[in-house]
Amino acid sequence: MEKEQHKNGGNKYSIIVPTYNERLNIALIVFLIFKHLRDFDFEIIIVDDGSPDGTQEIVKQLQQVYGEDRILLRARPRKLGLGTAYSHGLKHASGNFVVIMDADLSHHPKYLPSFIKKQLETGASIVTGTRYVKGGGVHGWNLMRKLTSRGANVLAQTLLWPGVSDLTGSFRLYKKSVLEEVISSCVSKGYVFQMEIIVRASRKGYHIEEVPITFVDRLFGSSKLGGSEIVGYLKGLAYLLITT
Repeated sequence: MEKEQHKNGGNKYSIIVPTYNERLNIALIVFLIFKHLRDFDFEIIIVDDGSPDGTQEIVKQLQQVYGEDRILLRARPRKLGLGTAYSHGLKHASGNFVVIMDADLSHHPKYLPSFIKKQLETGASIVTGTRYVKGGGVHGWNLMRKLTSRGANVLAQTLLWPGVSDLTGSFRLYKKSVLEEVISSCVSKGYVFQMEIIVRASRKGYHIEEVPITFVDRLFGSSKLGGSEIVGYLKGLAYLLITT
């Protein structure tokens, strides 16, 4: 414990992981979080939206291995959107910092110490992973998906000037008090939530730092990004252009 407190200043990190049909991924992501944060005080809050594939049963087995105080299952009855999943997890977070990351292994836990180090060095309110600076990138996407993602970011950068290079990324470290304050003003529920929260945080003048990451396409399961999410993104972009 003395080593732990010395290294992270006595901070505790609540890691919120929304899940839906992640039975094949959740055990590995939990193992990797414990591996890379062995010197830090943390808890993992899994918000599962009624996965029919048995995700919750796997999480309960993981609780027996790691402890219910380290892995918290906070299930919901059905899919209610990413934004509300983060809000739900935040209500159960006991840490003074909150990490938001995906369960599908696209966000590798090996970057978490770099996020924490950057925050401790700079005092940032938010540290966000970015694919679009030197050292960052994407692995496993075809050219069309890369162009779509890059185009979405360029469009948002041009219209919103958020001050960060990767608006649609969702791998971030927040001061809990900042996330609570900003999330209360957000209205998005789906994938556009990531963009809205970082834009609103920037507008409020919060200190945001970036860490380069390599985003890896999911290994197991299917992507939940579809046409409705793309339409939602464009609608959300227009909304933020008008309201921020």
